[in-house]
Amino acid sequence: MPSDAPAPARPGAARATSTGWGRLLIAVYAVFAVAATGRSSIQLATQADEAPFPYALSALAAVLYLVATWALASDRPGHRRVAWAAVTVEAAGVVVVGTLSLVDEALFPDDTVWSAFGAGYAFFPALLPVAGIAWLLATRPRG
Repeated sequence: MPSDAPAPARPGAARATSTGWGRLLIAVYAVFAVAATGRSSIQLATQADEAPFPYALSALAAVLYLVATWALASDRPGHRRVAWAAVTVEAAGVVVVGTLSLVDEALFPDDTVWSAFGAGYAFFPALLPVAGIAWLLATRPRG
């Protein structure tokens, strides 16, 4: 009968991203996934004509938070690459949108999750991909 317990780590194998500090990181990603999904869904459903670009970016952030949560919580092969892709695109989004929202306010008539580098969320959107990248590096395969 197969066991649900994870196999013992091989020397040089990657540490599971869902252990230790990874659990807190996954929880924070999950909170942001729910918050960004809720906010963007309501904005797109009720105010899409007012600021479609910022609201679509918030929806993109929500999708990335959902994917990062799922990929970091999974220890299946290939999910580490998905997590890398999600947090890297997220980091690029925060930098690009954060910069553009400060340089050309006309592009963003309403805030996104990433506007002003996440100032509306206590800068957590700017810190989250940094923490994700740091955790992926800390749990990478050795050798």
